[in-house]
Amino acid sequence: MHALRTLAAAMALLACAPFAADAQTAEGWPSRPVRVIVPFPAAGSTDIAARLVSEHLSRSLKQQFFVDNRTGANGVIGMDAAAKSPADGYTVLITADAVASNPHVYPVEHDPLKDLAPVIQLSRQPLVLAAHPSLGVNTLPELIVLAKQQPALRYATGSGYGSSQHMVGQWFAKLAGLDMEQVGYRGGGQAINDLVAGQVKLGCLGSTPLIPHYQAGKLRLLGQTSAARSPILPNVPTFREAGFEELVLDQWLGALVPAGTAAGIIERLNSGIEKALADPAIRGKLLEAAQDPVGGTAEAFGQRLREDFEKYGRLVKELDIKVK
Repeated sequence: MHALRTLAAAMALLACAPFAADAQTAEGWPSRPVRVIVPFPAAGSTDIAARLVSEHLSRSLKQQFFVDNRTGANGVIGMDAAAKSPADGYTVLITADAVASNPHVYPVEHDPLKDLAPVIQLSRQPLVLAAHPSLGVNTLPELIVLAKQQPALRYATGSGYGSSQHMVGQWFAKLAGLDMEQVGYRGGGQAINDLVAGQVKLGCLGSTPLIPHYQAGKLRLLGQTSAARSPILPNVPTFREAGFEELVLDQWLGALVPAGTAAGIIERLNSGIEKALADPAIRGKLLEAAQDPVGGTAEAFGQRLREDFEKYGRLVKELDIKVK
């Protein structure tokens, strides 16, 4: 009987060991700087939000969270780097929803549903169709008339082939019966520079970096993809209002870590980013940039990731988007 009791006690200790180790790991974390991989260039929507959150985490967790822009292949290079990093809590990926669409378009070396663990959704924002004033259109109906007169009208995207920006442009073109050609850039900043300069007349981009140029009258925003108008863009109609009922899609930003990262570390990261999103200064800057802070649990973000992974897979097939 004594032997049985001893065996039972030993088994109980073994069962609790992973939880104890996880608690100790989380308690001592972070003990050194944490790399925050952003798979897109500086000055774009993802980079702006990542730097705001990283600065807050550096203050609240007493360790430096530094941004590492690992760009290329619509974010695949940075996402691969994050997925293959040690699951020790010292690599965080802050990315756009391209993490859910890329595997359906590009030959990626990771599975976002298996190789990355969700932490928290940072924000959501509408994608917008923007026009240079020299194009001579102010509304989506006017653009449709022009595009039917000018086949293969080109539009810029800041996240490349197979991204949500590319898909929205092709989705709109299909629904409107247009022939439109994407011009993909390595980042939103480069695309917007050419759009503002009039080198490309049309762009389908995240709303964040476009707003200052829109407010200055340098660009016209023809439509936004959210179900309802963003409070920061009350005068820009949705595609749904223009008659494209099914064209609703939010571009989101989220934080993930390599799969296998201790649950306690994920919880601390989730809590730290949640507090950052609730900070009035950070929240205000995000809202001014038409990024609606979201937050919530890792489980809720994981559900969003899975749903959008399936949605983008469907759109890739319906729009016949293939690797070029």
